[in-house]
Amino acid sequence: MAALIRHGSFTSAFKSTSAILAASTVTARRGIARHKNQKKPTVMVKARIDSAGESLAARGFLRSQKSYEPPENAAERIDRICESQTIPVNDNTKLEDHVLRFKLFVACEREFKHSIPNSLLYTIESIGDLKQFYSTPVDSTTPYEALRKIDLPKNLHIQQDYHRFHPDTDTMFNGKTAFPKSSTLVTGLKYKKKYPGHTQDNPWLDEQMKI
Repeated sequence: MAALIRHGSFTSAFKSTSAILAASTVTARRGIARHKNQKKPTVMVKARIDSAGESLAARGFLRSQKSYEPPENAAERIDRICESQTIPVNDNTKLEDHVLRFKLFVACEREFKHSIPNSLLYTIESIGDLKQFYSTPVDSTTPYEALRKIDLPKNLHIQQDYHRFHPDTDTMFNGKTAFPKSSTLVTGLKYKKKYPGHTQDNPWLDEQMKI
């Protein structure tokens, strides 16, 4: 009798557990379906793109770019390039053919020694846009570098280049530094050739080794 009672209790518990698992599975499937049907709001995505564009524009002058001074006959030279590739010289001519756009942009890059950056390719839709791009100067001078070209007050001096200590060049005190434990390490690839590094020997190292 006890065995039958235990068997009946186990069967009831197994049936209740199966019912709970089935209900949980149905609820999870409904949640997944409801999540798929929900679309992300377009306004939030657009706001993120706008904020990223503002951030890039705020630090745009720090980007590495090449200066460009447009020639006076930039429009005429573009017209000659278009004629050589049988493209109408009208400013309203659309550049929709991808192969044609590539050949035209490569020819203009060779002519002006100035290429169109990837971030501005989408803005060149017609011949007029192309002429406007190659008629726009590019100034890569940073605000810090621009201070050298303006008249500063007499009590203000800006040191454009770094001054780094080196015992071979700073011989005022026989190559001795005020910071005997500090080395001049140049780690950047851009400034390694411009500023020589120097490893300073510890003047108290011999005494410390004796201890």
